[in-house]
Amino acid sequence: MAGGRLPGLLFLLHAAARLAAEQEVENLSGLSPNPEKDIFVVRENRTTCLMAEFAAKFIVPYDVWASNYVDLITEQADIPLSRGAEMKGKCGTNESELEISWLEQAYTLKLFFLKEGHNTSRGPEAFWRLSRIQFTYDTTERTYFKDAVSPGKHTANSHRLSALVTPAGKSYECQAQQTISLISSDHQKSVQLLLSEVRIQPFDITADFVFSEEHKCPVDQREQLEETLPLILGLILGLVIVITLCIYHIHHKLTANQVQIPRDRSQYKHMG
Repeated sequence: MAGGRLPGLLFLLHAAARLAAEQEVENLSGLSPNPEKDIFVVRENRTTCLMAEFAAKFIVPYDVWASNYVDLITEQADIPLSRGAEMKGKCGTNESELEISWLEQAYTLKLFFLKEGHNTSRGPEAFWRLSRIQFTYDTTERTYFKDAVSPGKHTANSHRLSALVTPAGKSYECQAQQTISLISSDHQKSVQLLLSEVRIQPFDITADFVFSEEHKCPVDQREQLEETLPLILGLILGLVIVITLCIYHIHHKLTANQVQIPRDRSQYKHMG
């Protein structure tokens, strides 16, 4: 019986090892010129299946004792996503995940992505979105937390999140800062996630290490319009001036070639 189980066990171990070997995760943050920006890549079967670039910071409220050691006051920890973070990823047809941990797993960020279809006026269309965020933090960690009351691990979760909505087959891009609120297990405190310089694609990457066409966020689209609108108006104004000058020049030539009829009738006898 034991001899019959051994080949099956070896096969499972081999399959598990092969699966682990076929999935690769890479933290390429060192390639970013911005020290606050991180770059993460998940590859399966030697092909990129998830890419994410962003700068992230968490604003976490926590309690400390007041100077009288009777009252509690609330302090604020500003926790950036550190370079050199450890990461894990999972790619699927309709669901993908990215997990990032830093400072010896004192902090862990999990991003969950979902792809789904919707019926629109143009017919059925597919979109992907950031559907859930989970942030675990340890207030015993002394880099960002100073003398926290009842220190320990807490988890902050998003609530009914639908962010970064993007048409399927495209990457999401947003240079502007975005704020996402999370609710913590620490007395329901509100934890703020600040994201900026975002470029993410969790599905349908067609070229290795290359994002697909970008879908810009509304803020970036508005800022781009505000930047180009003065240029467009300037070009239109210049074109109007040129057209006006041309019309004036043509009109002046036409009137200059016409015979001038004297207004004084007494001058008619001198004509001809």
